[in-house]
Amino acid sequence: MSTHRSDTQRGLYRSRSGAIFGVCRGLSDYFDFSVFWIRFAAVVLLLMTGLWPILGIYLIAALIMKPEAARPFASDDERAFYDSYVGSRRAATEQLRQRFGHLERRIRNMEDAVTSKEYDWDRRFNAS
Repeated sequence: MSTHRSDTQRGLYRSRSGAIFGVCRGLSDYFDFSVFWIRFAAVVLLLMTGLWPILGIYLIAALIMKPEAARPFASDDERAFYDSYVGSRRAATEQLRQRFGHLERRIRNMEDAVTSKEYDWDRRFNAS
C-alpha cells in the first residue's frame, strides 16, 4: 500500500510524479491502493470499452482533479488555502486580503494601547 502521503495531505489530487497527467497515482494515493492495480484496471477498462469512453473519462478526471501541491502541507489550514487557491485565485486573494486586514486592525489596536497615556501611567504605577 502507498504510504508517501501524510494525514494532513489526504485529498484527491493529480500526482506530480504520475505517468500521464498523474490521475492513476492520485487515485492510488487517495484510496491508499497500489498504483499498479489502478493502472491495470484502467488498461482493462480501456481494452473492454474501447478507446473513447475510458479516454474521455480519464481526460475529464485530469481536468477536474486539482494538481498536487509542490511541497507537503504543514497543516489543514495550508491545505484549505491551497484548495481555495486552485479552485478560485480571486477568492483566495480575497481571503488573504481579509486575513491581513484583520491582522492590521489588531496591530493598530495594540499600537494604540501601548502609545496611550493610560498605558504609560499604568506602567509607571506598576513599576513602583
